[in-house]
This record gives sequence, C-alpha cells and structure tokens, in this order.
Amino acid sequence: MAQGIAALPGAMVDETDQVYRKVTLRLIPFLFVCYVAAYLDRVNVGFAKLQMLNDLKFSETIYGLGAGIFFIGYFIFEVPSNIILHKVGARLWIARVMFTWAIISAAMMFVTTPTMFYVLRFLLGVAEAGLFPGVILYLTYWFPAKRRGSIIAMFMTGIPIAGLIGGPLSGWIMHSMSGLYGLAGWQWMFLIEALPSFVLAFGVLAYLTDSIAKAKWLTADEKALLTREIEADKGEATAHRLRDGFTSPWVWLLSVIYLFFIMGLYGVGFWLPTLIKGAGVTDTLTIGMLSSIPYGVAAVAMIVVGRMSDAARERRWHILVPGVIGAVGWLVSIQFSTNIVVAEIALTVATAGVLVTLAQFWCLPTAVLAGAAAATGIAVVNSVGNLAGFVSPYLIGWIVDRTQSTSLGVYTLAGCLLVGSLLALTMPKHLVNR
Repeated sequence: MAQGIAALPGAMVDETDQVYRKVTLRLIPFLFVCYVAAYLDRVNVGFAKLQMLNDLKFSETIYGLGAGIFFIGYFIFEVPSNIILHKVGARLWIARVMFTWAIISAAMMFVTTPTMFYVLRFLLGVAEAGLFPGVILYLTYWFPAKRRGSIIAMFMTGIPIAGLIGGPLSGWIMHSMSGLYGLAGWQWMFLIEALPSFVLAFGVLAYLTDSIAKAKWLTADEKALLTREIEADKGEATAHRLRDGFTSPWVWLLSVIYLFFIMGLYGVGFWLPTLIKGAGVTDTLTIGMLSSIPYGVAAVAMIVVGRMSDAARERRWHILVPGVIGAVGWLVSIQFSTNIVVAEIALTVATAGVLVTLAQFWCLPTAVLAGAAAATGIAVVNSVGNLAGFVSPYLIGWIVDRTQSTSLGVYTLAGCLLVGSLLALTMPKHLVNR
C-alpha cells in the first residue's frame, strides 16, 4: 500500500507530461506554421527593398516610413482584436486575420507610388493585428506558466524559421523570376509568399480547437487534468479583470521593456539583408542564403534556452544574458562590417540574442496576467512594444539617408536591446519565476 502511494506522484507526473506532449504536438506545429507565414509576409519587404527602391525610385526614408507604418495599424487594432478573439474564439478570429492579411500582402505587388506603399503597409498592420498576442493568449488557455518558457519558444521559432526559409526563397524568386510576364522579381515575391497564408486561413477553420472543453481529440480524463492545471495556475496571477490589463503598473513596465526589445528585432528583420549587402555581397540569391544562417542558429538557441528556463523556473536572467550577448553581436557586426566572415558570425550572434530574449520575455506577462486581464494586457504590451516597429526602420532609414552609413542606427539598436534586458531585472522574481 505504502509503495503504491509512494509511486503515485511519479505516475501522475508521467501522465501529466504525456497529456501535455499530446497537446503540444496537436497545437504547436500548426500554430508555428501559421506564424512562419505571418512573419514572412510582414518582413519580406526587407528583401523587396533590394530591387523595389531602384525600380520605384524610393528613398531610404520612404522605405523606412512604409516598412514602419505597418505598426501604426497594428497598434490601433491590437487590443480590440484580442478582446474579440477572447469572446468569439481563436478558431474563427485567427482564420479571419490570416485571410485578410494574405489578400493585402499579395496586393503589395501593385505598389507604384509612396502613397500606395504607405496605405497597403498600414492595412497589412490592421489585418494582422491580433495574431501574435492572440496566439500567446490562446496558449495560456492550454499551458500553465511553468511550461510556457519552452512552449512559447517553440511557437516563436516561427520568426527565425521564416528568416531561414524566407531568405533563400525571397532571394530565389527575385533572382529567377524577375521580368517573367512583365513583372519584377519583388512583385512575384509578394504574390507567391502570400499564398501560404491564404490556404492556412481555411486550415485554421478546419483544425484549430477553441478550448480544452471543445477538444474532441482529448479524453474526459485528459480534459479534467488540463483544466485543473490551468485553474491552479490562474490563482497565482496578480491580475484577472478586463480593466487590469490597462491599469496594472506591471503591464506598462512590460510594455516599455518590450518596446526596447522590438527595436532590436526589427533591426534584424528589415536590415539584415542590407547589412549583408554592405559587407560586399551583391547577388540577391547569395544574400538570401547568408541571411538564413543567423535565423537557423537562433531557432536552436530559442529551444535550448526555453527548456533551461522552464527547468530552472527562472525568467529574468534568461532574458538579460541573451540580451547582452545580442547587443555585443550588433556592435561587432558594425566594427567588422567589411569582413563578411566576421560580420556574418556577429550578425548570427546578434540575431540569436534578440530572438531568445523575445521568446523568454513572453513568460513575464503570461505569469502576471490571467483571464480577461490577459486578453487586454498581452495586447497592450504587444501593441505598445510594436510601436518600435514603426520607429526602428524609419529612424534607421533617416540616418542612412543623412550619414550614408548604418553604423549609428545599429549602435542605437544595440543600446535599446541592452536597456530592455536590464529593465527585465526590475520585475519581482516572485511574480515571474514560476
């Protein structure tokens, strides 16, 4: 009898792990693919820039404003979108998000003037608003805080994998299809890379499950186990009400931290191809291939650090250390910008540092917020933080136009990443280390 009782906790742990493994395999690969498609459509304008600026006679400032204005639409519609998702369910709302952004992303091929560029980028932000914070919110319905480090990291590897796939794909399309049927390579790129999102919109309707209770692929016992885990986890959060997502001081501190991190992220997304080109590489296909290496390394680093973070139940230092490493990578990439080997290694380190930091950051708001507060708070943090997506490319574009050098802009990105990492240490560890 005593042996049976002693064996029970271990058996329960094994059963719980098996159920979460089942949930992970069901949800994460599909959500990951959706995010790859989303992120590819968001940042492929960085590759289009290699041909688009010359074809349309756009300045660096016009490009920077157009690339960044996406985030104005994103900012305005982020919170309403997440509230709607919380009310109508992830399945219907994520499908709507993906369908509309696919149409608008494809329409980018028709851009001929700065005004068209600005309008379509703004509308793309409106269309995509809610996908990322919506999925982060959705994951809190299924996974307790102690498991989110690795789960969020797995989902967010969609960013580096989009770069890993998107770099060579975008480079190949622009290199091989330029002039086909009278269309430029960048026009073909926008059209072809919008197709996966269009198809996945219908896949979301057919595949995604809104909640544990509606999951026909779970047994009654599995549903009960998952529900107990989530209910126990909610009790440890400090904010639950809808208005808490707007009024909690932690939400606004997290928003500021995230804003600094996003400065570093979009330095990677929008300017990595340009920095590689500045190191002496001119062929778009080669630039695409070299751009994929930092993303591949970052994907591995995100998974490894996510597992370490969950195992240690420690979040703040798993944000600070990668952030410092990423900042150093940015600085070295500028100091050795004409040496393609050293620059590529430094850009790889910078990209890995930025993306690991971002993935671990999302363990903080999901630990502090629960329920309706999570719906609003996560959206507030993401929308405020993503204003940096507007500032970052526009600022660097403005600097490049006036100094003919990206050095000062990249120094700014490194500083922002470092400041955000240090601010993460101000979050009380008893709130976030769980």
